[in-house]
Amino acid sequence: MDKNTVIGLLLIFGLFMGFSFYQTHRNQKIREEQEKMLAEEAAKLNNENETLSLADTAAVADTSVTQKNIPPAQAFSNPQVSNDNDYIVETQKAVFKFSKKGGYLKSAVLKDVYRYTPKGEPKEPLELFEGGSNEMAFQLMLADQTEISTKDCYFVSESEDTIVVDDKNNTLILRLYPNLKGDSVQCGMLDNTSYIEYIYTFKNDDYKFGFKIRFVNMEKYLYANKHDYTLSWIAQPKCVEKNYDYEKNITSIYYMDNVDEVKNLDERKDDSKNFTSPLKWVSFKQQFFTTSLIVDDVPFQSGTLTVSGLDKSEHSVLKNCEAELDFEVKDLNKGDFGMSMYVGPNQYKLLKTYGMKLERQVPLGWGFFLLHWVNRFVIIPVFNWLEAYGLSYGLIILILTIFIKIVVLPVSFKTYMSSAKMRALKPEIEAINARYPKEEDMMKKQQATMSLYRSAGVSPAGGCVPMLLQMPILIAMYRFFPSAYELRQQSFLWAEDLSTYDSIWDFGFTIPLYGDHMSLFTILMTIATIVYTWLNNKLMSPTQGNKDQQRMMNIMMYMMPIMFLFMFNNFASALTYYYLLFNLVTFLQMFIFRYAVNEDKLRLKMQENMKKPVKKSKFQLKMEEMQKQQAQMMKQQQKKK
Repeated sequence: MDKNTVIGLLLIFGLFMGFSFYQTHRNQKIREEQEKMLAEEAAKLNNENETLSLADTAAVADTSVTQKNIPPAQAFSNPQVSNDNDYIVETQKAVFKFSKKGGYLKSAVLKDVYRYTPKGEPKEPLELFEGGSNEMAFQLMLADQTEISTKDCYFVSESEDTIVVDDKNNTLILRLYPNLKGDSVQCGMLDNTSYIEYIYTFKNDDYKFGFKIRFVNMEKYLYANKHDYTLSWIAQPKCVEKNYDYEKNITSIYYMDNVDEVKNLDERKDDSKNFTSPLKWVSFKQQFFTTSLIVDDVPFQSGTLTVSGLDKSEHSVLKNCEAELDFEVKDLNKGDFGMSMYVGPNQYKLLKTYGMKLERQVPLGWGFFLLHWVNRFVIIPVFNWLEAYGLSYGLIILILTIFIKIVVLPVSFKTYMSSAKMRALKPEIEAINARYPKEEDMMKKQQATMSLYRSAGVSPAGGCVPMLLQMPILIAMYRFFPSAYELRQQSFLWAEDLSTYDSIWDFGFTIPLYGDHMSLFTILMTIATIVYTWLNNKLMSPTQGNKDQQRMMNIMMYMMPIMFLFMFNNFASALTYYYLLFNLVTFLQMFIFRYAVNEDKLRLKMQENMKKPVKKSKFQLKMEEMQKQQAQMMKQQQKKK
């Protein structure tokens, strides 16, 4: 290192130390001036209130200390706020709590709705964002270009701290007043002609309420060239259901973009998305409840959404949800930005009434055309219709199962008839298998079998296609039951809550891939599926494959129900109860079909069909030509060997 370098480093170090000393001295001087100013204010207040009692004097002193600790106190100090109690608004649906410091919705207690509590324990009211785990604010740039956050400012209201909503009293107005400026004006005096206003407007029988941010005569206090603001919304939804893992795995952020498409961030992992296009609403959604921020007319200009998980040891908070939403207020003297908030159940029929596609937050299989159509236009209408009669939900699921089986009865009958025809051809198929026992004759065996099917009037796909048509209904029910708010905390038989798993034995430890409990509905469903598989195999016609292939296929068919035992142990008991009923009704249906169809007469009819000449379709002719070409190629390959 040369001499010039050493001198340069020493000079830089000296400048840094000098600047640090200057800055420390300057900050100390500012603090002393602030303390002196606050002390003078306290002395003036004491002189003006000599007749106050000792209790009142203590309250004033407490207020002075509170104001001293407010970061933006020099710009926005509200001596009217004497405590940190919340503003409370009570409707028929909920009790909403708004923080005085920040003016935002702090939490909401939903009426006649309870969080999960173990059987035998007293019910606890359900409070969304319990403990104030919800926060909303935006940054203000003052005239001198310093920034403060509304979450650090105290909002005041001319109404009482508690409002019970009725026809006349339905609005909570919170105002943030700036301090007057000027040497001749006493510090701490508020400018009542200038303020930022939060206007919350309620309906007595609605979970949704209006939320407007309004600026009045604020141009002289705020930076005049700034009209874009970012609303920062941060929340940590709490677990309120029995199955923490399931609730956590479907908690995420949903949104509707400028082309009215509803999407969501990834539910299974940390995810973030930046938007340069408008957003019309954003929701922090958990299993059965959602909190949505919805614009009135002008959408959010852009934004950033982020969802992240927590430490696995944490079993009260589900996830961290953050939204940075950009909006514009063009006039600082008389501008506003209108929104509304929905804080309530994630119930399809309720959310649909708002006409903003909020119901898309209910997972009904929206990514698959058939699934959500089955749920929206078949399952949900029938379910709601049965619900209107006041029936128990266990009985509703039973009736719904029977209804679905009746609707698909033609498809089921066609499937059975296809299987019956294949069984009737069992002697002919066995004869073909005996005629072509060698592996190299597989192509001839297939051609002979297909020819037999055509002559008898049997479609090999006749049993598969109808089964495929039933699959969308089974999968639709898989989506519907775990997301149906109506089933929440509804008991049936031994299940205390049809929206989550039933348990007849809690182990006290966790078995990998299975869980920490035993679900009886899942066990019964598994047994019923195994019995159905056994009956179905018994009724099926022989296959053309060898014995090893048949054995492997049988093993796989029996392995599937065993896999269900593990897969569905933690699923909603309403779903496993439905699948159990589906199998039981299928058994009954199979026995009815078996007695209704005379397979001996069916065989005679098919034998008559085989005597008639069969006109081949163009497709069949083309398939036969392809099979012949393939057979010739195989012969040529064998000759070369």
